[in-house]
Amino acid sequence: MSRSAHPAGPRHADVLPEGHYTGPPTDLNALDSKVWAQTVTRTTDGVVSVGGIDVKKLAEEFGTPAYFIDEADFRARARAWRTAFGEDADVFYAGKAFLSRAVVRWLHEEGLNLDVCSGGELTTALSAGMPADRIAFHGNNKSTEEITEAISRGVGRIVLDSFQEIVRVAHIAESLGKRQRVQIRVTVGVEAHTHEFIATAHEDQKFGIGLADGQAAEAVRRALALNGLELIGIHSHIGSQIFDMAGFEVAARRVVKLLAEIRDEHGVELPEIDLGGGLGIAYTSEDDPSEPHEIAKALNEIVTRECEAAKLRTPRISVEPGRAIVGPTAFTLYEVGTIKPLDGLRTYVSVDGGMSDNIRTALYDAEYSVALVSRVSEAEPMLVRVVGKHCESGDIVVRDAFLPADLAPGDLIAVPATGAYCRSMASNYNHALRPPVVAVHDGEARVIVRRETEEDLLRLDVG
Repeated sequence: MSRSAHPAGPRHADVLPEGHYTGPPTDLNALDSKVWAQTVTRTTDGVVSVGGIDVKKLAEEFGTPAYFIDEADFRARARAWRTAFGEDADVFYAGKAFLSRAVVRWLHEEGLNLDVCSGGELTTALSAGMPADRIAFHGNNKSTEEITEAISRGVGRIVLDSFQEIVRVAHIAESLGKRQRVQIRVTVGVEAHTHEFIATAHEDQKFGIGLADGQAAEAVRRALALNGLELIGIHSHIGSQIFDMAGFEVAARRVVKLLAEIRDEHGVELPEIDLGGGLGIAYTSEDDPSEPHEIAKALNEIVTRECEAAKLRTPRISVEPGRAIVGPTAFTLYEVGTIKPLDGLRTYVSVDGGMSDNIRTALYDAEYSVALVSRVSEAEPMLVRVVGKHCESGDIVVRDAFLPADLAPGDLIAVPATGAYCRSMASNYNHALRPPVVAVHDGEARVIVRRETEEDLLRLDVG
């Protein structure tokens, strides 16, 4: 059954494909720890709490929809990645997943580096005190202004994505009297088992310089010849929301082969390789992500084995977890507005947000969990589709899930694992106001990104 048979998006009345669900969960009130942030629990009266504050109080103070991030969980996950890879590797948090000045400060305090891919992300990072030498700058089409700012501020590395960028960065660095540390991003020809739009290492896409056709070797030759550049390594990224390490093994093998060719041709052993990020998280109970220490062990073994075979010194490894750190630490809280049962299909549950605060379901067919969080219920489960308030039939937050049959307008429901890419990709579609991000920690809650207001919209509209 196709979910995208019409250009406008998935047909909103499609029935569930056979075998999609084996049945409703045995306990609708249970909260799977794989999916929810670490401090999320149900209190004795059945209301869900995070960081010691129940969601009713949070909704009353901050309104809905709103993103609530468990600060203790974020810090613990950041620490777990830093500890897993140790002092002989670098962990760069991928800022595109979610970035704010509070998050930058958390990262700095927990010893992580930061990967940015725009001038705005760079400005946010620097304004919050992240040392420039711990920042990497990505992107397939960096502007001259962005490159100039990055080099002027002393960013630790720029990842080169094209032949034009090799010359552009070298020229700007020389004009500023600097020698910029760079990596070259290569496309290694690995098709990660993920959605087409988030697979990034096969040949037919916009990122990187091709490995199979010799272009990557030529890019290395050019970079080594330019005085404005200090080539420190090769960068590879094979996609996002990946659970299978096999793709990383193939990518590492091909990157190490390129390092050996560079040594043989130019007499240079590059000291670093960056294997990117893209490790998956649990959006539903069916997902089974690896722990950071398991990932670190696997990647280190892969690179060490391939380097020993090629008689190369093992380079310093970098990784770029973004979703894997922030994704599980947050949930989006909604208030139920209308409920529409459709005989023989499902019940449509409309909430006060939608695709303006979570575009991933419409964009990627992403799957999410959902739970009634303002009370417990012993009612029978009903199959629901949680939808938003926007003028689109594709405005779907959770495509298919189970909620109690006594769900009513005014109830609070929450969608977990929305820390990554939801606020980052949020929009003002239908002139919706983007929700706030609220950090909760040890019984205290504070806004780290405030809710937009109508005044904000009008301030940009010059008439």
